[in-house]
Amino acid sequence: MDKPVPPRAAAPGPRRRDRHGRGMRGPIAPPQVPLAASRADAFADLVQDSVERLERRWPQLADIDFLVLEVPRLDGPGQAWNDEAVPLGGTISAGEDRPARVVVYRRPVEIRTKGRDERAALVHEVVVEQVAELLGLTPETVDPRYGEDQG
Repeated sequence: MDKPVPPRAAAPGPRRRDRHGRGMRGPIAPPQVPLAASRADAFADLVQDSVERLERRWPQLADIDFLVLEVPRLDGPGQAWNDEAVPLGGTISAGEDRPARVVVYRRPVEIRTKGRDERAALVHEVVVEQVAELLGLTPETVDPRYGEDQG
């Protein structure tokens, strides 16, 4: 007579099946579909689009680094919390061994916008303002359409 085979003990590690015997579910969308892009990636793309738009008019922007940070940091000497609004962007002057930088803060911009179009418009506005500050120009000089209602 054949003896019944005892059930195998569950192996340590990731589960391959759920309790109903079905396989684990896959991703909602393939990686090449925009749904799979993280919010941070989508935001960085908005900044890049804005920079590319401005580089056609201002080729010297190729020498400037454009960064996206989550939130502004207040850890420098003499910096403290105050009642002013949270900045949406900032600039860092060029140093001996590094180029000038424009920083856009993702979370403050996202909080102030509702949809992708509104976010893209605000990102462009912030980039234009920071580039103008670095170049010593007015925002209207950097982008003649600055301040126009994009709504």
